[in-house]
Parts: sequence; structure tokens; C-alpha cells
Amino acid sequence: MTNGEGTAREILLAEDNPADVYLVRETLRAHGVDCAVRVAADGAEMLQMISSEQALAEGGRVGLIILDLNLPRHDGSEILQRLREASELAHIPVVVLTSSDSPRDRLVASQFGAACFLRKPSNLEQFLSLGAVFKGLLDQKKTKKQDPRDDGREKEGGSDGVGFGD
Repeated sequence: MTNGEGTAREILLAEDNPADVYLVRETLRAHGVDCAVRVAADGAEMLQMISSEQALAEGGRVGLIILDLNLPRHDGSEILQRLREASELAHIPVVVLTSSDSPRDRLVASQFGAACFLRKPSNLEQFLSLGAVFKGLLDQKKTKKQDPRDDGREKEGGSDGVGFGD
């Protein structure tokens, strides 16, 4: 997948569980998403990744951020807030993928502009189906970038029908 200029798209994944990292990579592969996945194993590593000058300069290459809320060393809600404060990165869709089903966590994700909140499925088939959501958000961002009439803001009603409900 490219960003329209021949540069490979990247996905940033903040996830401390190696098994979940593997499953995310497999679901992307199963849905034909061919792009680099950069993994941050904890919140501090993700904050460093998004705050580096290089990340800000290359913000156009990042097509999606997948974020676990329950990370060591800084939780996902802090990362989500920082992402939205960085104007160079605020346009990147963020999927909160977490084991939490807390209404408070859903509210925080919504308030900080996450594209959707997904609870980690307990079985492989359901987990692999998440690839359609990831691919849809990547494709939508690519389409938005190519549409000169788009002002870059999220339209009312969510990004793709996937939202904060169950």
C-alpha cells in the first residue's frame, strides 16, 4: 500500500503482548495490507517514537496507529492525547485495540478522537476479522489524502461505521 507518492505506508503499533503483535501482523497479512509495522512494546517507547522529529517530519508516511490502552510505562490514553496535540500526527486514524471494556476507557478514546474502540477478541477467527477494519481505515485515509476537496477533518458519525459501540 502506498501513499500516492510510491512510499510504503507504515502502521505504528503500541502493544506489549508479543502474541497480540503476531496476531495483528497476521490479520493485516490475511487482508492484503502490505506495509511496514513499527512496534512499540511500551508507552515510553511509543511516546519516543511519536515525539521524535523524524516521526513528525514523516507523519505523512504513517497511515494508521493501533494502540493498546494497557501499556507499561505510560498508558494508551496519555499517548492518544499526545497524538492529538501534535498537529503533524493528529490526522492519523487511531484504533484503540484493548482488552478493556470499561465505559471510562471508551469515553476517553472518544474524547481524544480515536477512529474506533475495539475490544480484543477472545478467538482467532474474530481477531483475524479485525483486518477489515484496519484496511478500511488505511484505504479511507489514502482516499482522503487524494481528494483535494477534503479538509482533513473527520465527518460526523465516525469514520466508517465502526465506532464505540459493542
